[in-house]
Amino acid sequence: MDLLLASTPAATTTGGGFDLFGTILWPLKWLVELVLVAWHWFFTAIGLPPADGITWVLAIIGLVIVVRSAMIPLFVKQIKSQRKMMEIAPELRKVQEKYRGKKDQLSREAMSRETMALYKKHGTTPVSSCLPLLVQMPVFFALFSVLNDVTKHATAGIGGVGPLSAELTEQFYNAKLFGVASLHETLIDAVNTGNTTAIVILVILVVLMIGSQFFTQLQIISKNLSPEAKTGQAYQMQKIMLYVLPFAFVFSGVFFPLGVVIYWFMSNLWTMGQQFLVIREMPTPGSDAAKAREERLARKGKAIDASGKVIPMEKYEAEQQRLFEEAEAQRAAAPKRQQPVGKQRAKKQGQQKPQSPKSAGGSGDDAPASPGSGAAS
Repeated sequence: MDLLLASTPAATTTGGGFDLFGTILWPLKWLVELVLVAWHWFFTAIGLPPADGITWVLAIIGLVIVVRSAMIPLFVKQIKSQRKMMEIAPELRKVQEKYRGKKDQLSREAMSRETMALYKKHGTTPVSSCLPLLVQMPVFFALFSVLNDVTKHATAGIGGVGPLSAELTEQFYNAKLFGVASLHETLIDAVNTGNTTAIVILVILVVLMIGSQFFTQLQIISKNLSPEAKTGQAYQMQKIMLYVLPFAFVFSGVFFPLGVVIYWFMSNLWTMGQQFLVIREMPTPGSDAAKAREERLARKGKAIDASGKVIPMEKYEAEQQRLFEEAEAQRAAAPKRQQPVGKQRAKKQGQQKPQSPKSAGGSGDDAPASPGSGAAS
């Protein structure tokens, strides 16, 4: 309790003023420190040196595992949302075509209402696809803030905002990866101090971080998009961002501490593996990945039924035959569509009444009497 009270956000100031950013991040910084200290304790308990760089690097990797595992439900929700967005894409295009070229306020409001009604009907929004990223970014900034404060806190002889005590802060500050690169050191710091080995380590990690991010995005747009998705403007934007984002990562990698770069790289590896499994086992319908999965299943004598379940090929063929017969029966039972008739033709058809058997020379009272019958009468 004393630790919690001593590290309340009210005490966080910067140059005597109120630190709004630090106050907002305070709960997340407390949790980040808690996870880091817990993993550090675990690795220390199994025999690793408490002040060694590898111990703290493993603690950062443990933080990645905890954060990304906690986001798995959000990731599943993201996949479902993306599927629903693809399902309603044709309806969204119809709405866009309906209001194409209309710039007045009423048309824009009507288009917005119809679009939101579609989202509500199918239970999805474009924001749902970004939930994992939106949740992870505050954690990332909290980690950056924790590592960025290590130098300041170690110099002042104090701890962090939570379980990261003054002693642990000192250990973290002195910890070096491979004995040469401090976890709080940035590429700029390494260049200024002439630490060549640290520069090489940081450059390699930044390149790996950018490469993993690039590959993850590339496998999505090259394998897991349907043909319809590859014709839209969003696809062109994705292709542009695929090559533009690495430049932003280069800028970030230069100014981020080594510990943050390690976190980002390991998080990218998690994302890459996660996307590989999703693309392989739950690909977007109609995409190249979906076709590849169907071919793999066919080689094993299996197929995907209408509900998306993997079933034996015999059951699949029987299901397809049943669906075909039901479709044929419905087609046969459906009323045939009457061909449209012109006015003149309809008028002629109305004038030409069909002759009854009687009027066409049938039998009965109207039939003419034979000569014999007349003489007989």
